[in-house]
Amino acid sequence: MSQFGTDISSDDIIETLSFFDSWEDRYKYIIDLGRELPPLDDSDRTEANIVRGCQSQVWLTSRAQDGRLYFDADSDAFIVKGLLAVVLAAYNGKTPEAILAFDIEDYFTRLNLLKHLSVTRGNGLRAMVKRIKDTAAAQ
Repeated sequence: MSQFGTDISSDDIIETLSFFDSWEDRYKYIIDLGRELPPLDDSDRTEANIVRGCQSQVWLTSRAQDGRLYFDADSDAFIVKGLLAVVLAAYNGKTPEAILAFDIEDYFTRLNLLKHLSVTRGNGLRAMVKRIKDTAAAQ
């Protein structure tokens, strides 16, 4: 299970990123976060788990446990794995209500993230968020 959202919160990521002066250092940190994501089982790398709208291959699975949602995710691109870790820090292990109430745009603004990503990466990031919110809304 991923530590993002449980041991590493969105506030932790905001705080750590604030220590870096350059975007290049922030970028490296985000890639390092992605390296901490546990790999997804090959059995979960299915067509049904692919997140549409992402430039890279992205797989996302979810499960409900004790009224909370847990997500596992993986990608074939290092930066995207890092972005998945950033998103999971905000949503993983939360109730569906908390997921739907979380202001992801404010989070991205506080991270100063979107203006440093290509349009297609930004769209992919929003596709990941939409998939998580759709999962929460269906609970």
